[in-house]
Amino acid sequence: MNKMKRRGVLALSFAGLLGLGFYAWSANRSEAPAPAPGQKAAAPAAQAAPARPVAVEVATVLAVDFADDTTAVGTLKAAESVVLRPEVSGRITRIGFRDGALVNKGDLLIAFDATIPDAELAQAQANRDLALASFKRNQELLEKKFISPQALDASAATLKVQEAAVQLAAAKAAKMRIQAPFRGIVGLRDVSVGSYIKEGEALVNIEDVSSLRVDFRLAETWLERVKAGQSLELGSDALPGQRFVAKVEAIDPQIDPNGRSIAVRARLDNAAGQLRPGMFVRLRLAFGERKGVLMVPEEAIMPGAKPAVFKVVDGKAERVVVRTGIRRDAQVEIVDGLAAGDVVVSAGQLKLRPGAPVTVPGAKAPEGAQGKP
Repeated sequence: MNKMKRRGVLALSFAGLLGLGFYAWSANRSEAPAPAPGQKAAAPAAQAAPARPVAVEVATVLAVDFADDTTAVGTLKAAESVVLRPEVSGRITRIGFRDGALVNKGDLLIAFDATIPDAELAQAQANRDLALASFKRNQELLEKKFISPQALDASAATLKVQEAAVQLAAAKAAKMRIQAPFRGIVGLRDVSVGSYIKEGEALVNIEDVSSLRVDFRLAETWLERVKAGQSLELGSDALPGQRFVAKVEAIDPQIDPNGRSIAVRARLDNAAGQLRPGMFVRLRLAFGERKGVLMVPEEAIMPGAKPAVFKVVDGKAERVVVRTGIRRDAQVEIVDGLAAGDVVVSAGQLKLRPGAPVTVPGAKAPEGAQGKP
């Protein structure tokens, strides 16, 4: 009996649910107006509403003329620079220069006490003279058949040994005198007459500033354009308003694997002596003037495997892949993909999709378009 009651309750519940569903369907159908004869049914609201324009900022592709150049920074170095150091220990007996003076190649700068080396040289010279006299006498005796040829050979060997001893003593004596290796300006000394100097101790520096070198680095993209002999312009903060001309002397054949840059060395004349080694300088290399270069703001370029921009065509955004060139003053060169006068999106690209309508806030609408988005 209980089972029969449960089945009856379930049947009544199911019938009630069906009745409620039919009533709701009938009510909704009666509220929707039937289309008039000859009139099509209205499209859904999602299909009828047009896509809303996306507010963006735009820029015009400009064709400009500018000097094709690049800049760098560097430090001046002397054409020749050396710190004089003695090869032997000794006591200074003479200083032959004034601090900061110009000296010529071969001038005596510092002399050490050479009493012992000079005596050894004199002894070696005396032994050589004795060996030479003995050799000449043996030559005469050999002609008279008083000695054998072997005796003459022995005297000749002794003469060579004594000549070598003279050269050795002369070399030792020469190391007691330090001469200028080239024409240049000596620095400030920290030694005096009577100072005992050890082997290898720094004495004074000498710099050839008649011409200067400057080493700087450029990005590897300039490798094919910078050449030896090319002129460049440089200036220093210490001499505002003045410009100096240098020439590229050499290019390092190896590219720095860390910074992907190339080392370049230039040389400039400094006969007037205005510049000094160690000065910081700014350089500019000019490669000529280029005309009609297409430029767009950096913000318009969308990064990726292939750089691209959104070009505005008939009020819609069109994605265009471009090929870029140099960058300068927040502008990027467009080598391929755009033409002068094209309008590109410079801000708001993240909200765009190809074919999306765009609008520029604050832009004046064309005549007859009032009220249109």
